[in-house]
Amino acid sequence: MLDLKGKIAFVAGAGTVGPGWGNGKATAVLLARQGAKVFGTDINEAAANETRDLIAKEGGECVVHRCNMTVADEVRAAVDACMQRFGRIDILINNCGGSAGGDPVSMTEEVWDAQLDLNLKTTFMGCKFVLPVMEKQKSGVIVNISSIAGFRHQVAGRVNIAYSTAKAGLAAFSRSTAMAYVKKGIRCNTVIVGTMHTPLVEQRLVKQLGAGDAATLIAQRHAAVPMGHMGTGWDTANAVVFLVSDEARYITGIELTVDGGISAARV
Repeated sequence: MLDLKGKIAFVAGAGTVGPGWGNGKATAVLLARQGAKVFGTDINEAAANETRDLIAKEGGECVVHRCNMTVADEVRAAVDACMQRFGRIDILINNCGGSAGGDPVSMTEEVWDAQLDLNLKTTFMGCKFVLPVMEKQKSGVIVNISSIAGFRHQVAGRVNIAYSTAKAGLAAFSRSTAMAYVKKGIRCNTVIVGTMHTPLVEQRLVKQLGAGDAATLIAQRHAAVPMGHMGTGWDTANAVVFLVSDEARYITGIELTVDGGISAARV
């Protein structure tokens, strides 16, 4: 079950912003545990190296490459480096992202542009340069990581107009890509994550939300989930690994929501 031996996985955003398990880090490690060889990129090379070292300690193989996924030349170079090392790409995980607060009036044009680049353009860039590889192979699987912030409600009452717009756009991008390549042996799906306890909480959200202290914010976030607790990077990783596996070979163009019941409770 979920055997990925012989597969090559290109994971964009394989590091994390602080101690603990972010979505990209957990996904990279779990892909390796299932037998895949991982090519991980991150704008923070030290963070990617930490993921690589964890995989190596468990006997897996991971190569890292510093890459700003918003820059075409850097993405092209990363894909070329992966091909030189492994000769193919079977799995693409687009996991770059981050939120900034603001509504259409308060948000600056610069922040708007940067948010769409980080949360949406990075996925476009990953697909732009990896899809030709998969098309030649006549096989491949793409998973794009989105957020419930893009669907039906704001998380914790926070307005982050650009982040929400980009994350909603990811689902449409994935569906369109899935249909464009459905006859070519390539699948594309979206994982929509909910309120998660990843290093982003302590490293960014406490400051951004003016929460005062991490413990208070964490307790509030747990209480807001119908299941009574946040998910973790491992919950995201488990969903991703299923979607890239042969067990999901008949699934394309869908959104798999991993949110402890939040979306169902707010329909």
